Amino acid sequence: MAAGHALRSAAPHRLPAALRAVLRAEYGAESADLLLADYGLTALLPVPDDPSSAGEPVALHSGPAGRAFGAQEPQREDLAGGRTRLHLPVTVRGDRQGVLAVVLPREAATEDAVAELTELAGMLGHELVVAGRDTDVYARARRTDRLTLAAEMQWELLPARSCARPEYALGAQLEPAYSVFGDNFDWSADGGHLTLCVTNGMGEGIEAALLTNLGINALRNARRAGVPLADQACLADQAIHAQYRGASHLSVLLVDVELATGRAQVVDAGSPRLLLQRDRTLTTVELEAQLPLGMFEETDYVAQELLLRPGDRLLFVSDGVHAVAGPEGEAYGERALTRAVSSAALLPAAEVPAAVLRELRVHRGRPEGDDDAVVVCLDWYGGQPAP
Repeated sequence: MAAGHALRSAAPHRLPAALRAVLRAEYGAESADLLLADYGLTALLPVPDDPSSAGEPVALHSGPAGRAFGAQEPQREDLAGGRTRLHLPVTVRGDRQGVLAVVLPREAATEDAVAELTELAGMLGHELVVAGRDTDVYARARRTDRLTLAAEMQWELLPARSCARPEYALGAQLEPAYSVFGDNFDWSADGGHLTLCVTNGMGEGIEAALLTNLGINALRNARRAGVPLADQACLADQAIHAQYRGASHLSVLLVDVELATGRAQVVDAGSPRLLLQRDRTLTTVELEAQLPLGMFEETDYVAQELLLRPGDRLLFVSDGVHAVAGPEGEAYGERALTRAVSSAALLPAAEVPAAVLRELRVHRGRPEGDDDAVVVCLDWYGGQPAP
């Protein structure tokens, strides 16, 4: 209760300091540091009390902090002088934000204390989401490099990078994280449906980002009006054509899943591809190719049906993934993508996109490619509890 009151009462930029004061008073904590995952999911970056100072990055894929982030479970680290450092996942509804690292006397790190501190880390995550509306402290702390203006616009559009409910789990990632310009994703869920889209705006830089912003917001506007999926595509198509008169278009893959049954409607309007992993076999979902949004005035779109079974994994990939060429000119293609997805079979949905993009970088032979890449993973549990 003391921590909750302190977090709610603190100024938005002072959340870590407010929680630290409570942990010192209630648990005898020596320190409490908030580490946030950077945009590229390569490191955990400390949030400093003084914006002019920056702490050392912590590995995201190794070490106790990385294990806490990946496994989403508390990790203990014994220190000299009878102290223990607890690494606690900071996560909100499946959206992995970072890790809270708390140093306290070893005798104070009881099982009950660890459970309470884990709950407090989750509480901190919820407050971070709200505080982010009023301060740039946390967005600034997540950067290992400066974002381009186009990338800033794209990241501001995103709902999150992961989320989870009893029926499903979602994970997504953009590349290059600090200079992406045309690719994006969006999702929304209510009591009956999950709606998801993956977009690929033509062009480069600001022009591509502006096009994608218009497309995403046109799709949201139509979705929030309660119109069917195919009509959402039609309305967004009209909005883009009215602005660009056919000179620019937006490729989009739209999916609406009925949560009670797993029955999905799909509109394929462009280059993003849909792959289905069922019983450890990966196949491309064959869809009727329809025109990208904005090419022609008043294009009609038709939704196709797909029935998901519990245990299915859906992968959404842009052409910046499946069409990437290696050093010798060989396309990444379905075979290499199958290997990457198979190697990530045991990973949770939140970690699959980054794992696939790491394999893509190996194939490409250099850190960044010539095109944006987006990967979205949907694990479908149906009516079964999430594992």
